[in-house]
Amino acid sequence: MNTLSGQAAAGAVPQDGDAFLRQAAEYRPELLAHCYRMLGSVHDAEDLVQETYLRAWRGYGGFEGRSSLRYWLYRIATSACLTALQHSSRRFVPAGLGAASDDATAPLNPTGAEIPWVQPMPDPPPDPAAVVAERGSVRLALIVALQQLPPKQRAVLILRDVLDWHAAEVAALLDTSAAAVNSALQRARAQLRQAAATEDEVTDSLDERGRALVDRFAKAFRDADVDALARLLRDDVRLEMPPDPLWFAGRDIVLRFLAERVFPAAGEQRLLGLTVNDGQPALATYWRGGDGRFHPHALQVLTLRGHRVARILAFRDTVWFPSFGLPAALDADAPPAPSWLR
Repeated sequence: MNTLSGQAAAGAVPQDGDAFLRQAAEYRPELLAHCYRMLGSVHDAEDLVQETYLRAWRGYGGFEGRSSLRYWLYRIATSACLTALQHSSRRFVPAGLGAASDDATAPLNPTGAEIPWVQPMPDPPPDPAAVVAERGSVRLALIVALQQLPPKQRAVLILRDVLDWHAAEVAALLDTSAAAVNSALQRARAQLRQAAATEDEVTDSLDERGRALVDRFAKAFRDADVDALARLLRDDVRLEMPPDPLWFAGRDIVLRFLAERVFPAAGEQRLLGLTVNDGQPALATYWRGGDGRFHPHALQVLTLRGHRVARILAFRDTVWFPSFGLPAALDADAPPAPSWLR
């Protein structure tokens, strides 16, 4: 249990700007995770963490140590997120926009609509003392489910169930009552259960058996081996490909789409394995270009369940590759065997 409001120590108030920055810097990773949970966007979260530190810098003279510095920074960050969410309260994945398609030949984005998509997040740097991934969660399944909650319920659930704060602490941060916090928490939990963000989906780690499954999936995908893929996918597998709103549910239609629309266009492929969102398996897919080198195409984030692939979220905006430490291109003689990014 993290009790924040009583942790301010004597001398905790910074005496000058440099001291404040040194003291506040240790909270940046967990504030980034907090804003990401609230917003579903790494880019927006980074902007609001910057705004949080700017506001804190400007106001630190009025910070008198009545609470911990960490609590004060969370208060500023949460307020900034709630303000941002007044303009755009949620982000989406394709399955949240409508029914699955059963037409493997349908146009992918016939309207060209601009949709705010949930974004994947690079793994945080290893830090046993950090609270970044406390109780499991920057996993994509949870981030997607959180987006369905009204902003204030979202904040309450994150602060109470992810960060394990007391109701009184959350009430003080949100300028409301503990009773209102508990009521909002009950509603948020009920809606999250309806969204099927089950514990096994959001907290599984990538063990040795899971990594072997991802390796087999990568090899089958690279080789356009539909029969091999069929043995690795669950019957109810989902394939989603933002920024395209079209999505597919069920092994047969997913395999048909890949065989008819993806593999003929891909030509030769190379894949790199990595983890995102605090340990979730992913594959960076590169397609051979006219120059002979392999260029970024998509980041496939995989959900594994029952030793099969249950969901493929293929993010096709390659602008994110550098933030995941992925190379801008692979040489023409890159080895064909799937490999893991070290």
